[in-house]
Amino acid sequence: MFYKKNTDGYTSPLAGVAQKTLVHGEKTLMTEFLLEAGSQLPIHQHPHEQTGYLVKGRLRMFVNEKEFIAEPGDSWCIGSNIDHGAEALDKSVAVEIFSPVRKEYLP
Repeated sequence: MFYKKNTDGYTSPLAGVAQKTLVHGEKTLMTEFLLEAGSQLPIHQHPHEQTGYLVKGRLRMFVNEKEFIAEPGDSWCIGSNIDHGAEALDKSVAVEIFSPVRKEYLP
């Protein structure tokens, strides 16, 4: 599967957050997140391993009650069923890969 960048197909699951699945296979799924400054992803967990990369902006991330400030070029891997959340400190763009595929993120 190949993806050519375009502005179609974004959904807004939370205020100030837009997301779009870019590509997916049988075992992984890649999603782009566009976050407005001040938007928040509440603390949550899921069975998917989540690996991310911050393209632009700054995020305050919370993983297992620890805080991490992510800046462009930083990356992370959050194991399955681990409490995590984030706050966008600036207008931000993050790309994350989920394994196994998050069926609710399929286009």
